[in-house]
Amino acid sequence: MVMLMTPGLAFFYGGMIRVKSALNMLMMCFIATGISSVLWVLYGFSIAFGDSVNGEGGGIIGNLDFIGFKGMLGVEGSETLLTFAVFQLMFAVLTPALISGALAERVKFSAWAVFIALWVSIVYFPVAHWVWGDNGWIGGLEIDGREVIDFAGGTAVHINAGVAALAAVLVIGKRVGFKKDPMRPHNLPMVMLGAALLWFGWFGFNAGSELAANGTTALMALNTMVATGTAVLGWLAYERIRHGAYTTLGAASGAIAGLVAITPSGANVNPMGALLIGLVAGAVCAWAVSLKYKLGFDDSLDVVGVHLFGGIIGTLLVGFLAIDGAGGFAQFALQAVAAAAVMAYSFVVTWILAKIIDSTMGFRATEDDETAGLDQVYHAETGYDFSQTGTGSVSVASSVPATAQTASGEKKVDA
Repeated sequence: MVMLMTPGLAFFYGGMIRVKSALNMLMMCFIATGISSVLWVLYGFSIAFGDSVNGEGGGIIGNLDFIGFKGMLGVEGSETLLTFAVFQLMFAVLTPALISGALAERVKFSAWAVFIALWVSIVYFPVAHWVWGDNGWIGGLEIDGREVIDFAGGTAVHINAGVAALAAVLVIGKRVGFKKDPMRPHNLPMVMLGAALLWFGWFGFNAGSELAANGTTALMALNTMVATGTAVLGWLAYERIRHGAYTTLGAASGAIAGLVAITPSGANVNPMGALLIGLVAGAVCAWAVSLKYKLGFDDSLDVVGVHLFGGIIGTLLVGFLAIDGAGGFAQFALQAVAAAAVMAYSFVVTWILAKIIDSTMGFRATEDDETAGLDQVYHAETGYDFSQTGTGSVSVASSVPATAQTASGEKKVDA
């Protein structure tokens, strides 16, 4: 189920961009599957879930005892360990793929592949150890007997990927024509299909993180459903009030915002708390995606607005909404420290990595390639063969409605 989320993300992102680079967007997600899978076996699982190199407590990085999965086969409990390793691999695949949406339509495919390899190695694997490793320092933080709550990846996945996306776009810059040319979604049914696949796969992502079938699993599954539904309503309400329409893109984006926000919190709040988290996430993320126009950074597909802001909302709100007396200022403080630490590390290291790649092999596609579309340039293919329609070549502008909306609800009209 979690593996399904990456192709679901590919459809979600692929439908949101212009037709000339749709296949490139799909490939940016799919290549993450190949690269992360290889690196996970070589050393990723060992860095993320091996014993901390500095011993008990305050762990920064796992050792290399499991390098190449050595010592994991044919021993007692190996079936359980391998199952866990495969499950966690799907998180390592999805997290860098999330970043791709922010860089859509303007990066070299080879540079993107190098970026993924470096980013998961230096950012994702260590941060996963901080949060989920046996001796990880974030997982080991404690105030008055309380520990950080991040059940399925609010910090390690969504805040991590969201702030990394912001750092990367600040390095590579804006698309040609940003805020001037129409950059409408080319296939909204594909977007809705991708969102639906993500929603389904997210039950494995969230409820599966209990690694058992019990009451916590059931609570997480229920809260995943209701928070997501409420986030759809929150996003659409904001759109209607702010922009006067209920868009399908808004509904799909609202669903993802709700899924992101309930990821760290869903096992520790009751259904009413989940409804509140979803409502806040839907409305706030709908507002947050418009920040790129005000602040001038080109986050192509709203990774910052949805994943960074959604992850922060879920991570912080559980501090006050946690059940069984766990909520309160001390819990909120723990949540804030965890979120801030991941944001700071991921932003700084990602910016440095992106800068190094841009200064050496070049991260950005040429202006001519970007204008022509990355599908033909890097993949020698097109997503749609209009020559077989009997009408000859069809331009992008004539193949979609004249008016559409971005995820923020901002109307885009052809001249």
